[in-house]
Amino acid sequence: MARTARTKMTITVHTLVKNEARFVWYAVMSVINYVDKVLLWDTGSTDGTLEILKEIKKSTNKEIDLREVGEVDPIGFTKVRQEMLDSTNTDWFIVVDGDEIWWEESIQKVKEAINEFDSRKLELSDKGKEIESIVVPTINLIGDIYHYQEEAAGQYHLAGKRGHFNLRAVNRSIPGLHSAGPHGKWGWVDGDNRMIQNRSAQKILFVDAPYLHATFLPRTVSREKDLLVPKRVHKFKYELGIPFPSDFYYPEVFFRPRPGIVPFPWIKRSTNYTIRASIETPFKKLKRRLIKGTKVGY
Repeated sequence: MARTARTKMTITVHTLVKNEARFVWYAVMSVINYVDKVLLWDTGSTDGTLEILKEIKKSTNKEIDLREVGEVDPIGFTKVRQEMLDSTNTDWFIVVDGDEIWWEESIQKVKEAINEFDSRKLELSDKGKEIESIVVPTINLIGDIYHYQEEAAGQYHLAGKRGHFNLRAVNRSIPGLHSAGPHGKWGWVDGDNRMIQNRSAQKILFVDAPYLHATFLPRTVSREKDLLVPKRVHKFKYELGIPFPSDFYYPEVFFRPRPGIVPFPWIKRSTNYTIRASIETPFKKLKRRLIKGTKVGY
């Protein structure tokens, strides 16, 4: 019996930020053309992030839900994530934080995985319904945009893999899906309060679609502004990292025309940073190898 094509899956992006002025424009604009709707929710930025979000909304015809939700504590963070989920009416959502910059090929791969057709190309595969979440690799910047963290530093276990990975796309049809846990221990859980990555391993799809992750870099205009964000004091790291090759292909969004209020991304690490990182790096590498394989996370 011939089968007819169904409507493709729809996707919303969740971007929840505070003081992310350095990279938030690049993060959102790297994915905006591949999704149906974007939630841009700000939790009390004081560094120009909100003005950048307004510029994004003004400059695109994409459906954007821009909100100022005010300051949140770790428990409030969980509630706001739930409100974002409650405001989502698409089939899937993708979490894109303000420090995550995607290659066009990578976000396209994730979109195609969500909308995967069967071998006869007649209708969406049932696999598209069975898959509950998608895990992708990350390339973690360290020191500046010209260096990245060694793979041995990635201790997360997801989708049967260990390394630098993140669970980013979620099927909204997971029974009882909701937000749970304070910031730092937060995650998406099902109706039985199981973390979604702890449900069936067969329902987690790994897609080789990396993005640049600037989580260890300064993410706003000053150290003072960074320290106003919960948990960020623990994010910034001193480490030499590995230099990208001279012909490294950065995400395309870095080369697009940008509004004047968007910071210049090509800033090199300071001499003082390099000196301190030279001292700390050997100890960090030794510690990683001693605890290899012991960390499990979201």
